[in-house]
Amino acid sequence: MNRFLPLLLAWLCCTVGLSAHAYEVQDDRGVRVVFDHAPQRIVSLLPSLTETLCVLGACERLVGVDQYSNWPASVNALPRLGGLDDAHVEAIVALRPDVVVLARSARITERLEAFGIHVLALEPKTQADVRRVLGKLGQLLQVPEAEGAQRVWGQIDAAVNAAAQALPARVKTVRVYYEVNRAPYAAGASSFIGETLARLGAQNIVPAEMGPFPKLNPEYVVRANPDLIMIGDQNFEGMGQRPGWERIRAVREKRICHFSPEQSDVLSRPGPRMAEAARLMAACLQEHAP
Repeated sequence: MNRFLPLLLAWLCCTVGLSAHAYEVQDDRGVRVVFDHAPQRIVSLLPSLTETLCVLGACERLVGVDQYSNWPASVNALPRLGGLDDAHVEAIVALRPDVVVLARSARITERLEAFGIHVLALEPKTQADVRRVLGKLGQLLQVPEAEGAQRVWGQIDAAVNAAAQALPARVKTVRVYYEVNRAPYAAGASSFIGETLARLGAQNIVPAEMGPFPKLNPEYVVRANPDLIMIGDQNFEGMGQRPGWERIRAVREKRICHFSPEQSDVLSRPGPRMAEAARLMAACLQEHAP
């Protein structure tokens, strides 16, 4: 028995050493994902997560991204691995990632986990979610709070406040319809876009109880008769020909902000560029508010 004691002690020391360095991150499924070390090979399958990882200093750790991630420019050189519903599992596995970060609604989570790959599902929909996800990814990367999540959120929060303070009082009476998709889907008051509009002082025609991004009957928008419409270029074409929309005040008076594809990316991603999004919305309100 004594001759096995040194081996037993050595094994215990190694085990304790590994445990001391291990840590866990709980994702939006409530799953606790355990890591032995900060991941060095990361796949991101959601643009807002890609941007957040890069702002936290981990761009160089990315080995693949989804087809929509395009900021910062350096990620455009990485392998493209599909989208929310059509991610290429085999290609992801071949990259040997330490972790894949993706939306909670992604369909490939269980398949990736079956290959023994760590998966962290995070899906920000509100500003509180953005702040929380910053913290989760900072924890994943083992970045100290003060240097990572707190710093980035502080910059976002201060920039949104500054944009709001620069706007005239007349903005507070403006009723806004923000369209995110032609269906039409709207950005409701409870979405991160709606929360930014509220912080800028504007009123959203889609109340919080309808959900973050509800699909609307087009007649709802006609009846709501917004003073101002915010919409992307792709949805703007033909908007004036929708039945009854010529009666909407914003359409009659041409109080419409239609954003370029690049601007739409900024506005639609709940992540570190929300400060820039607030400035874009503030400029629209400044120019087109009655």
